[in-house]
Amino acid sequence: MQVRLIGFLLLLGLAVVSGNASAGPQETAISAMLHHMFDKPDARLTVGPVVMSGNHAIADWSQGEMGGRALLHSRHNEWRIVLCTGDEIKNQGAMIKAGVPAEDALRLERDLANAEAALDPKQRAQFSKFEGLVMMDHDSAHKH
Repeated sequence: MQVRLIGFLLLLGLAVVSGNASAGPQETAISAMLHHMFDKPDARLTVGPVVMSGNHAIADWSQGEMGGRALLHSRHNEWRIVLCTGDEIKNQGAMIKAGVPAEDALRLERDLANAEAALDPKQRAQFSKFEGLVMMDHDSAHKH
């Protein structure tokens, strides 16, 4: 029990450091997984906002001067990065092509637009810097 509490507090701390103090457990798990995969001693990753619908999520991220968006999928409580990109994944059609069900894609598009609208324009522009689309292989999984 004590180990679980410590783990939860560590994940909560990551959410607060990432600027997403109101994150739920899945958003916090996504943020922790991305930090684990991409943090560097000289370049900390910033994650957020994270929006979710069904078994899919989009996480905005920045690291140094670079930024982008990651499309994620959960299967059996295991989050995997499907792809990384910039603006290409912001619309429902692109999400559907990437395998997101239409209803979830519509909700993700709406929620992402709303979440990003609350951000500073400079921060929002940073998520557009990632050019192209990088498909991730199934080794990108991290169990939670």
